Amino acid sequence: MHIKIHTLKSTPKKKKKKLSRMLVFGVLLLLLLHPIPIASQAKPGCPNKCGDISIPYPFGCYGENTNCFREGFGINCNHTDHEGPVAYLSHRNIFRIKNISLLTGEVTITQSVAVDCYNKSGRDDDRSKSPYVNLSPRRPLTFSDSRNKFTVLGCDSSAFLTDSLLGFSTGCISVCNSSTLVTNGSCSGIGCCQTSIPKGVKHVTIELGSYNNHQTVLDFNPCSTALLVDEEWFKFNGVSDLSQDYYNSNKKAPVVLDWVISKQTCIEARRASDYACVSQNSECYDATNGVGYRCNCSAGYQGNPYLHGGCQDIDECSKDKNETLYPCKGICINTPGNYTCQCPKGKHSDNPRLYKCKNSFPVVPVALGTGIPFIVILIGSWIFLGLQTRKLNNLKDQFFEQNGGSHLQQLLSSNPNIAFKMFSKEDLERATDKFSQNNILGQGGQGMVFKGVLPDNRVVAVKKSMVVNEIQNTQFANEMIILSQINHRNVVKLLGCCVEVEVPMLVYEYISNGTLFHLIIHGEGLICLKDWLRIATETASAIAYLHSAASPPILHGDIKSSNILLDANHMAKVSDFGASKLTPLDKDQFATFMQGTWGYLDSECLQTGQLTDKSDVYSFGVVLAEFLTRKKAVTSVEGIVKEKSLANSFVTSMKENRILEVLDPQILKEGKIDLIIEICKLATRCLNMTGEERPTMKEVAMELEGLAMFEIHQWVPNNPEEMESLLGQSSCNCGGDSTGLYSLEKRAALSIEGGR
Repeated sequence: MHIKIHTLKSTPKKKKKKLSRMLVFGVLLLLLLHPIPIASQAKPGCPNKCGDISIPYPFGCYGENTNCFREGFGINCNHTDHEGPVAYLSHRNIFRIKNISLLTGEVTITQSVAVDCYNKSGRDDDRSKSPYVNLSPRRPLTFSDSRNKFTVLGCDSSAFLTDSLLGFSTGCISVCNSSTLVTNGSCSGIGCCQTSIPKGVKHVTIELGSYNNHQTVLDFNPCSTALLVDEEWFKFNGVSDLSQDYYNSNKKAPVVLDWVISKQTCIEARRASDYACVSQNSECYDATNGVGYRCNCSAGYQGNPYLHGGCQDIDECSKDKNETLYPCKGICINTPGNYTCQCPKGKHSDNPRLYKCKNSFPVVPVALGTGIPFIVILIGSWIFLGLQTRKLNNLKDQFFEQNGGSHLQQLLSSNPNIAFKMFSKEDLERATDKFSQNNILGQGGQGMVFKGVLPDNRVVAVKKSMVVNEIQNTQFANEMIILSQINHRNVVKLLGCCVEVEVPMLVYEYISNGTLFHLIIHGEGLICLKDWLRIATETASAIAYLHSAASPPILHGDIKSSNILLDANHMAKVSDFGASKLTPLDKDQFATFMQGTWGYLDSECLQTGQLTDKSDVYSFGVVLAEFLTRKKAVTSVEGIVKEKSLANSFVTSMKENRILEVLDPQILKEGKIDLIIEICKLATRCLNMTGEERPTMKEVAMELEGLAMFEIHQWVPNNPEEMESLLGQSSCNCGGDSTGLYSLEKRAALSIEGGR
C-alpha cells in the first residue's frame, strides 16, 4: 500500500473648565499607567484570526486583498464547520492548521494516518485507508526533522518512508507475537517503533507491509498504522493502540512544519528589495533546517518583526509584568529595550532587583542622643561598613556585567517561555549549606559539583568551576539561553546560573545513579549486552541531537564515560555539554582547556587545535571501547610514567583479528558474537585517525538503533541448554531469554532502518 503525504452637578463656567482639565489629565494618566496592547500581528486592514487560530504576517488569508500575505504564505479561511471558520494551508481544504508560531518558525497541521488492516481472509480493503495529501513545493515549508518522528504501530508491521525528490528512504519494523510483550510508553520495536527524518523533506511516500498478514496477532492487532507525527504529542499507550479503535479515534495526527523566508541567507537578503525584517529593533538569523532566514525582535522588544513598527518595547515596569523575568524590589524605570531598578531616597539594597530596599542607617538620631565622641566612632564605623559594602556590591556588579548578566536578563525578558532562572550567590549558598563538604558530588581539576535543595524542595546539582575562561565569559549570556533550550531526555537539563561570582556557577537537574565510568570500571552488578547497547544508543542520540537538532549546533568537546550520568533506571544522561563549544585561539590555552580528557581526544584535534563534530565522534568511539572491554581509556604501563591508550590497542586488535582477546568475558558469555563484532566495527570507524572518514553522530545513533532492534528481534535458539553449556553460566542479570541470530531473510528485512 502506498500513501503519499505530501452624572455631574451643574457648576459655574470656570469650575467646569477646571473640572474638564482635571478629567483630561486623569485620562492621560490612565493611558500612561495602562499601556496600549501590542498592535495586531497581521497587516493593517487584514484579518488577524481564522476561527481561533491567530494568523500573523507573513501569513495571511486569501481574499480580495492579496497584500495580506507574503508570497507562499497564503491561508485558506473560506471553509467553516460546526465550530466556525477553519484555517487550511491549501484551497483543497487539506492540511488543517492548528497553530502558527513566529518565534520558533513552525506551523502545526493535521494530516491523515495511514492504516493497513487484515481479517481471517487476508487484506481488508474496506478498513485500509490510503489518503493522498501533498505539501506544495512552491511553499517555503518542510517537515521538521527535530519535532517529528516516523512512527509505526503493529505487531506484524514494517514501513518505509521515502522522499523521492530528496533521494531519501528510511523505515522501521515493529513485531511481537504476544500482547504481553507490549509495554506502555515504550516505542523501541515491540508493538511500536520510531525513526528520524532528515532536514528538507517536502514530499513523502509511505509503504506499509506485513510478514504474515497479521494472522498470528489478529485477535489483538488486526491493523498496521504509520504516521509522521509531532514527537511531543505522540504517546504510545500499549496494546490499546494496536486495535482498530485506535484508528477510528485517531484518523488524523499533528505534524510540525518548519518555515523560512525565501531561499537566501541574511547577508544576501539584506541586499534584496523584499527583505522581510522591516521593523526597527528586529534581527535576522539564518535558518538551521535548510537555506533561508527568519526574523526576531531584538532583546527587550516583542511583536511582529515582519511588520513596520511591529517590534515594540517591553514595559518591564507595568503592573501586570512578570516578576520572575523582570524583578524589581525598588523603583522600576522603563527604558527602551531594558529597565533600571533603584531604591528610593533614604533607602538602600545590595541589589534592588533581587532584594528589598531597607532604611539607611539612622546616623543623625543616634548622634543627637549619645554625644559627639560616640558620633565620631559611629560615623567612622558607618563609613567603613559602607565602603566595605560598596566594595562588595561593586565587585558583585563587576562580575554581573563581566559575565553578561545584563544581557542575559534582556534575553530572558524577550523570551518569556524559557524556563531558566538567574540565582543569586546567597540562593546557592543556602541550597548547598554554604557549599558544605558533605554535599560534594564530585570534583576535579576544573572545579567541584555540589548537591543542593531549592526552596521548592527540588534537588539540583550546582557546578562551581575554578577555571576562568574569558573567551566563554564574553558570550556567556548567549550560551546560557542556547543551552537552557536543549530539550532531550538523554541530556542533563540546565536549570539556571549565578553570575554574581568571578566564575559563573551552573545549576543542573540532579541525576541520582552515578556515572557510566563507575558502572564500567567499578560496578558491582553486571549489566547484559542489551542494556549496554541501550545506554550507548541513548548517549549517541543525545550527542547527535546537540550536533544536528540544537539551534545553533553544539559541539560537546568533552565526551567521556564520566560525563555520562545514569538515572535510577540506568537511562543515560549526557552532562557538561557545550564545555568546548568555543574553540580557544592560542595553543597554550587550548592545552589547559583540554586538561583531564587525555585518551578521549583525537590526534587531529591535538595537532590543529580545532574542535569539530568528528572530535565528539572519536571520543564516543573511546566510550564504546570502554564498555566493550571494561577498561579505562588510559592506563599506566607497569606503574611507570608511560601510559597506554585504549583506543590505539582496540583498533590494533581489530586489524590483527584478535579483538575477542581484549573484550570483556562477561559480554562474550552471552554468545551474541555477530552483534558484538558489529559494535566493534562501529567503534573502529569512530576511532579512525582521519576525521572525514568517521561517521556523523546521527549515523552512529541510527546504526546503534538498528543493532538494538536486531538484538530485540532475534530468534530463540532451538536448544538453549546447548548454547549455555558452550558459553558457560552467565551472571548477567537481564530479563528475557538467551537468543541466537536472525535468519538471512530477517536480516534483510532489518535493512529498512535508515542510515545503515
